[in-house]
Formats: sequence, C-alpha cells, structure tokens
Amino acid sequence: MVKLPSLKFLRRSTDETPNVSETASHSTVLDVGAEKLGKTYARALLAATQADGSTDAVVSDLNAICDEALLHNPKLQLAFQSPQIDADEKCRVVDRLFGGNTHPVLIKLMKVMAKRGRLGYLVAVRDAAVELFDEAAGRVVAEVRTAVPMTEQLRGEVTQQLSSRFGKTVRLRESVDTGLIGGMVIRVGDTVFDSSVASRLDKLGKTAAAGFARQLIEQSDRFSSSS
Repeated sequence: MVKLPSLKFLRRSTDETPNVSETASHSTVLDVGAEKLGKTYARALLAATQADGSTDAVVSDLNAICDEALLHNPKLQLAFQSPQIDADEKCRVVDRLFGGNTHPVLIKLMKVMAKRGRLGYLVAVRDAAVELFDEAAGRVVAEVRTAVPMTEQLRGEVTQQLSSRFGKTVRLRESVDTGLIGGMVIRVGDTVFDSSVASRLDKLGKTAAAGFARQLIEQSDRFSSSS
C-alpha cells in the first residue's frame, strides 16, 4: 500500500506550483462526463494490472491517494484540476509526492491523465475502478449509514447477514449521519433497508445491538424495501 508523504510536504509541493485558484470548485469530477471518463481510465488501469496480479495493490494505492492525499489536501486536488498548470509540472508533482511509494502502473496512468488534462478526474477513476473490481470479484457493496459509528461486532453482523441474503461477498461502505433518527439505513444497489427508528438509537449506541442487524435483514417486511 502506498505510504503517503507528510501533510507538510504536500502543502509545500502544491505551494510551489504556480497559479492555483483557491476558489476552484470540484465540479471537474462531478460533471456529466466524469462517470464515463472515469470508467474508461479505470478499465485501462485494471486491464494493465491483471497480467501480474497487482490489481489489489493498485486499487489500494489509488484509494489511499484519493481518500488521504487529495481529501486532506485541497490544494493538491486544485492543482490536479487546474488547466493553468502544465502537464509537465503535474507529472513532477506526481513523481515527487508518490514516486517510489506507489505502484508504477498507477504512476504511469496518473501521468497519462496529466498529459491529457484529465488528472482532475482521478477520484472518478477510483470510484469506477472499485466498482469494476468488486463486480469482477463477485462482491456487492452495501452502503451503510448509522447515527453513530459501527462497532466491530455490529459490522460483522451486518456483513454476515447481507452475505447470506444476497449470496455474495459483501463490502461495507460506512458513513455516519448524525441527523439520522436512530438505527441504520442500508442500500445495496436499488434495494434499501431502512430501520431509522428513534427508539433504537440508544440500543445501537450503547450495546452495538448484536441481534439488530439480523432483525433488519431477516424481518425485511418491517422496513421499507424497494428495487
């Protein structure tokens, strides 16, 4: 897995890059063509890793760059997106920050994207790569929203029950929604299990409700489910 440089190093690197707009938006990776473009590069990336079996490592590195380096360093994301910064400079930033710690296939892809003015789409590429990787491995992704962070016990219970229900390996994508009125909301594809009942909040927060997930999945008629 990629070992990311310190935040201080990241700040210094992007500070040295000229003409980065502090007010640039993140619309580059959110526009209409982002999903399509993300899938195009993601397919190329996964295809390049299949021969040597490095897909796991590359996806892990890509997740680390997007979830740690870019998420916590807006200036770096802005630099990747900015059309005012030339491709060679972006490639130098990629080498300086990630060269030697990131799989060479991913470094090559990032440089190709930089030269084509597409490096700002890296998060879209990651999202598509993870989706395609899960699909190829026969996994399903369950998005789980809870009012409080899940414990290991509850996480295991949810994973087990969902795996049994869908007959596939399940990967959880967790998020905490403090506005949620108790319980949890699980989405798998177009199917939603909603148990947001205020009376269950205390039980979830204090004991992790070992049997809660089982009730949620097995007694699905008690919750709103759509497909």
